[in-house]
Amino acid sequence: MMQMMAAASGGLLATSIGCGGSSGGTQPPITPAQPNLPVGTFNPSAADLAFLDTLEQQGCLYFWEQASPTTGQVLDHAANNLNGQMDTSSTESSIAATGFGLTALCIADQRGYLPNVTHAQIVARVQSTLSFHLNNMPNENGFFYHFNDVNTGLPLSGVEVSCIDTAWLICGVLMARAYFNDALITSLATQLYERINWPWMLNGGNTFAMAWYPATDTNPGFTSYRYDTYCELMALYLLAMGSPTFPIPATCWAAIQRPILNYKGYSYISNNNDPLFTHQWAHAWFDFRNKADAYANYFNNSIYATQAHETFCIMEYPQWYNEQYWGITASDSANGYEAWGGPPALGPIDGSVVPCAPAGSLVFLPNECLSTLESLKSNYAANAWGRYGFVDAFHPAANWYNNTDVLGIDQGISVLMAENLRSSFVWNTFMNNPECAHAMQLAGFTAQS
Repeated sequence: MMQMMAAASGGLLATSIGCGGSSGGTQPPITPAQPNLPVGTFNPSAADLAFLDTLEQQGCLYFWEQASPTTGQVLDHAANNLNGQMDTSSTESSIAATGFGLTALCIADQRGYLPNVTHAQIVARVQSTLSFHLNNMPNENGFFYHFNDVNTGLPLSGVEVSCIDTAWLICGVLMARAYFNDALITSLATQLYERINWPWMLNGGNTFAMAWYPATDTNPGFTSYRYDTYCELMALYLLAMGSPTFPIPATCWAAIQRPILNYKGYSYISNNNDPLFTHQWAHAWFDFRNKADAYANYFNNSIYATQAHETFCIMEYPQWYNEQYWGITASDSANGYEAWGGPPALGPIDGSVVPCAPAGSLVFLPNECLSTLESLKSNYAANAWGRYGFVDAFHPAANWYNNTDVLGIDQGISVLMAENLRSSFVWNTFMNNPECAHAMQLAGFTAQS
């Protein structure tokens, strides 16, 4: 089932893109090489800001319209050509999309992106979402199932309990707690976070098991795959280390393997065969700017990864990609869901473009990513832009546009990174959670000019 793989951070897909492996030991301090190209100064024009405003507003609309008012769960995917009604072609919700959605509602409230929705209605939606997840959603030691029925909250058949997707949900939960001055939201959010028994998911090791399956599954219990090698896992470990109730040891941070990838003069930490989203998602909430631990400045590391990816697309596939048309990451494709990317090449790269790839890197390479996104909209809006913004992926040369679906997680990273580029709002708000700042201290982060 294609959409069972749709949350790119989930344990099922992660096993196929190289995030897992054997448990790793402590790595020596590593400083990736500086990139060959300067990032440059970002001085947006009025047109640039108007574009970002539209991108965010239409993306935020997804998280209001394509979520259950009762459960607060956000649909994993929905059609991009609706008129405001909830898509009824699927009931599959994603806890990762719901985490992005809670954050998007903070942005929408702060910017007034839902003109027909009052502040009180947004607060009520967040309250009902947190209450349902705390009191009605099935969980194991506080961890949630990856995909669920949007109306009932019951897990779909064969779905795993996912530590990484629970982390994305909790990022949204803590964002809502920090943003809304509401006693009920604060109480519900705190209970959801403090209920999670993070050490349970270590399963006796010093790195997280990717997933756990119930006794009814054909292979019950913990998977042998682990989140033990650098990818989007930083948010997971920091949330667990910062927990005031069930923390994991700070030494787990050192147990993460940090291999170096070299490509065309770029040298940076990256697990082999990782899509670009692995360098983006943790940065949507945690503020890694001007900070470094014993191993790297991870914000700069994601700059290098984005530059290398753009270079990879243009140099390796010049028949398709250029400076105004590039970017692939885990997404839909003409042949189903693909965890594609590079360098090195991953998946059947065919000339498709995935708008959330440059959108998710807006904070790292703003000039190049924004120029690309604006060009994509200018040249292909007739087929590649709908009610919620860009379609998930498209391939103009093959006359393929994913008109039927947008993915909540891909809309989410686009919205959050666009807002962080403009105002640092998500970073500044989320980092007001004392547990998050404390976790970064435990991991050894210090200021770096």
